[in-house]
Amino acid sequence: GRLRVPSFNPRPLLRSMVLFGQLVVGPPGAGKTTYCTGMQQLLTVLKRPRTLVNLDPANDDLPYECDVDIRDLVNVEDVMTEMGLGPNGALVYAMEYIEVNLDWLIARLRKATAGQAVPYVIFDCPGQVELYTHHDVMTKITEQLAKAMDFRLVAVHLVDSTLCVDAYRYISAVLLSLSAMMQMELPHVNILSKIDMLMDHTDDLAFRLDYYTGVYDLSQLLRTLHTNKHPMSQKFKELNTLMAALVEDYGLVNFEPLDIQDKECALRVLARCDTANGHIMNAEKIHDPSDPVAGLRLFQTGFSADPEPMEEYLERYEERLKARNGEDEEDGPD
Repeated sequence: GRLRVPSFNPRPLLRSMVLFGQLVVGPPGAGKTTYCTGMQQLLTVLKRPRTLVNLDPANDDLPYECDVDIRDLVNVEDVMTEMGLGPNGALVYAMEYIEVNLDWLIARLRKATAGQAVPYVIFDCPGQVELYTHHDVMTKITEQLAKAMDFRLVAVHLVDSTLCVDAYRYISAVLLSLSAMMQMELPHVNILSKIDMLMDHTDDLAFRLDYYTGVYDLSQLLRTLHTNKHPMSQKFKELNTLMAALVEDYGLVNFEPLDIQDKECALRVLARCDTANGHIMNAEKIHDPSDPVAGLRLFQTGFSADPEPMEEYLERYEERLKARNGEDEEDGPD
């Protein structure tokens, strides 16, 4: 039938437990769906409950097992056909349709998480960045989920790490992350994804990788542009200086490097997310018969009083990556 748009009353629905989750956002190509797949596999290995939700009505190629698929409610192709809209307009309409039909999503979330001691939900979101930086539909959806189901969410914002090789693209990515943090009004974990691909281009970086993860003094990065006589450095010198000052004045943005194929990388990101959304306080409920202290170790990882310096962590990661690549070469064809 045709799409209907009933009104949604965000009254709290009675529920005896708190739900935790990740709202996975970021621009197209940042690796959101790959991240969701990897996180689903990691949580399965850890024997933790997980519910995976496809919240992208335009995603027609899911590589993971989906527990709730928003395309069962609305999909972009139908909206384009019925409303005569283009892809971007149809996606915005579809997200607004989800907002006013949120009772549909809530009912399926309640069913999917029934019987779980500590429900943990991962939302795979659309890649249209305007939904997180300008439009308020995602903010409204998360607010209503929090009211109706006592959701404790963290926004996981992915950015392609290969943007670091270009100073302007890196600064744009930092600004995008900051804008999403201000608009979404959620705890945030910003991710530099595909870090294994960046390792092939370290010679193209102006600084060590820990500089980019920490978002240190951006004026240093701008000075390299002037030194190298970048064609845009003089024309937009004042604008670049103001943007760098804006980021530093807020002091909110930093990044966690991620290679989703590296277990230690993925565990580190999971610990950051669990700390941000409060799930880490339920670590004692994580039960793995083969590893009785798994929950305690994850708790200690999240609340480490003496965290490993990023420079040392990245050096250890690079060693693991080289070892992994060496094993792949040995297993390859002669």
